[in-house]
Amino acid sequence: MASIGDVAKLAGVSRSTVSLVCNNKGYVSDETRKKIEKAMKELNYIPSELGRNLKMQKSGIVGIIVPDIAHPFFSTFIKYAEKELYSRGYKALICGTAGREDVEEAYLQMLDRRTMDGVIMGAHSLKKERYLKIDRPIVTIDCYLADYIPTVHVDKRQVAEKAASLFLEKNRKKVVQLVSSHTIKNYENEKEQLFHELLEKQGCEVVDISIGYNTFTAEGYKDAAERIFEECSDMDGIFGVDMAAIACLREAKLRKLKVPEELSIVSIDGTYITKLGPEILTSIVQPIEKMAKKLVSMIILQIEGKQVEEIKAIFDVEIQDGETC
Repeated sequence: MASIGDVAKLAGVSRSTVSLVCNNKGYVSDETRKKIEKAMKELNYIPSELGRNLKMQKSGIVGIIVPDIAHPFFSTFIKYAEKELYSRGYKALICGTAGREDVEEAYLQMLDRRTMDGVIMGAHSLKKERYLKIDRPIVTIDCYLADYIPTVHVDKRQVAEKAASLFLEKNRKKVVQLVSSHTIKNYENEKEQLFHELLEKQGCEVVDISIGYNTFTAEGYKDAAERIFEECSDMDGIFGVDMAAIACLREAKLRKLKVPEELSIVSIDGTYITKLGPEILTSIVQPIEKMAKKLVSMIILQIEGKQVEEIKAIFDVEIQDGETC
């Protein structure tokens, strides 16, 4: 394998001149640059990215930490975030914590040790105080850590209003809202409370049923769906994330319930899986691509030592007309 010294010898220049070309720093004449590039090509020399990054005091790596990389929302988010990071000169290091606090802690320690330049946090199984100790670039998906930590989420009031309107249009009288447990304050609480108020004001009962803490697997949603139908057999509406809604749709069919005639099902996220089954799910769609690109922009601004003007970026949602409500 060729070294920087081999390139310098073939091009007839010093090692430091080759280094200037590799790092794209300092002045090098066009003629000399062409000689060096030709030598690099002939020797198939690939500059050490690690060495270059160490000199620049950056790794060129941004961590993306989510609960489960197989979850449709997070897998879609990762797809767009990784693509955007790469287009802007960074590589992504992906971690699925699946509720494992030790894994999440290990990645935060990597950030503390500057193994990564920054972290996009989508999993929050640790206590808030742990994150507040970090003095490195960090942004969050749908979670409040502190006034100075950038975050991105959809307009929760808009989500509640659009979802409530769908059930009210069908004159539903008892709607189950599937909720999750949270270790750190997130903006779901606002949505859940407003959803209650909007429906109950119109005479529709709302029942919150927890799908459990850190439930992101197909098996977890399936178990939750079975429990929901046992605990609330007289419901005529269900509102929850895509995977939970699909699990409930399947359970409704097993119980010979007609959807949407007897039971309306509305999902939140609107990922690709809502269009894969026999029926298209009626969904509140989050603009995941826009959210991912915004978070990447926020983290890179921090890495480059620039100010993030918009600490909280809030996006609108849309209704996906489906066949379940």
